[in-house]
Amino acid sequence: MKAPSPTAARAGLINCHACGQLSRARELPPSHGAACPRCGASLHLRKPNSLARTWALAIAAAILYIPANTLPVMTVVSFGRGEPDTILSGVQTLIAGGMWPLALLVFFASITVPVVKLVGLVYLLLSVHLKSRWRPRDRTALYRLIELIGRWSMIDIFMISILVALVRLGSIATVDPGAGATSFAAVVVLTMLASESFDPRLVWDALEER
Repeated sequence: MKAPSPTAARAGLINCHACGQLSRARELPPSHGAACPRCGASLHLRKPNSLARTWALAIAAAILYIPANTLPVMTVVSFGRGEPDTILSGVQTLIAGGMWPLALLVFFASITVPVVKLVGLVYLLLSVHLKSRWRPRDRTALYRLIELIGRWSMIDIFMISILVALVRLGSIATVDPGAGATSFAAVVVLTMLASESFDPRLVWDALEER
């Protein structure tokens, strides 16, 4: 039988979630929640209540994703006339205007990335609950990808905030933010918190149990 791979848990090592200091469990006080010798933060083998918090944040983000895409994110008023735009209708307007690169950027950042993050997080959560041993390295890489791309969803919100601040021409042209922008910003923040709450080391625990 193949010898088990060495892991931090088997070696009795604990990683601090705050500063990254690696400590040996036998050198720490025996009480629960020993403090990190570098920064003083509480030490845990795994993030406390990681799955419950990640599920709660992911579900909240999925619920808010509906109004984020159905409610208008902004209204461009030109010479007293204007129509509210959702994210998808804004992409269609950019395509109609021949601005394909910007349309693709908005579509990727505002529609594709949130969906990929939510689907990826749900998949990781289910795999941990089912104690899956399938491709733990690939699942860890998926988590790193989700963590990396999450912040790029804010491009749409940054664009709206810049337009609202700059386009103030009175009756000639103004840009007003909509309720969809608030919902979308909440989706981005919640998915970022969800990925931060998830502990990727849980993916490897099924192998430890074996």
